Amino acid sequence: MEQLNNITSTLALTMGVAWASGINLYAAILTLGLLGATGNITLPPGLEILTDPTVLMAAGVMYFLEFVADKTPGVDTAWDGLHTFIRIPAGAMLAAAAVGDMNPAIEIAAGLMGGGLAAATHATKAGSRALINTSPEPFSNWTASITEDIAVIVGLWTALNHPTLYLVLLGLFILIMIWLLPRLWRGIKLVAGKIRSFFGGVASQEAAESPVVSQVSDAAVTEAGKNTSSSG
Repeated sequence: MEQLNNITSTLALTMGVAWASGINLYAAILTLGLLGATGNITLPPGLEILTDPTVLMAAGVMYFLEFVADKTPGVDTAWDGLHTFIRIPAGAMLAAAAVGDMNPAIEIAAGLMGGGLAAATHATKAGSRALINTSPEPFSNWTASITEDIAVIVGLWTALNHPTLYLVLLGLFILIMIWLLPRLWRGIKLVAGKIRSFFGGVASQEAAESPVVSQVSDAAVTEAGKNTSSSG
């Protein structure tokens, strides 16, 4: 029974840190680092580095920057785009480190699963925030951002203290992501198509109203009239 509990706890922490990294990497590192540094939890050897003051300071600074950027419409989408190349590999690395001193094959498997989960949660966050940004008011954006921050902290706390419950909730979250991601993708393509149509229409109108275009059109009409008169 004890061995099963250890496996459940390790799996919950492995998937928990990967899930949280896809949403807010710096909040995840800061939460685990502070809990470990204050003695509230015992981190596996691979994650003990998170308690280092330098790591905590860097995570704190980056979390502050993300806190501001994530609540600014438009800036949050650019920030998410940049962090596609940061959250996913970081989630894979943290997941591999969370399994502790185990068989290298298990560490690689944890890294692969963690990277996949981080990619899925990152895509869900980035896609939903891109659609939320179509709303002209900023309050929905702020609400989503604060909810994500709270979810990361509560999710990691649940993974550490109630691993079985966390794994059940994670399974439900994955099912929701499977249902939601295709719809987010279709919504983003629809918005992108409308933006292209809008700017395409503006460009066409500006071209039609351009003095150069008007002069060329008038010259073409005049030349056509001369040719008709000559033929007559």
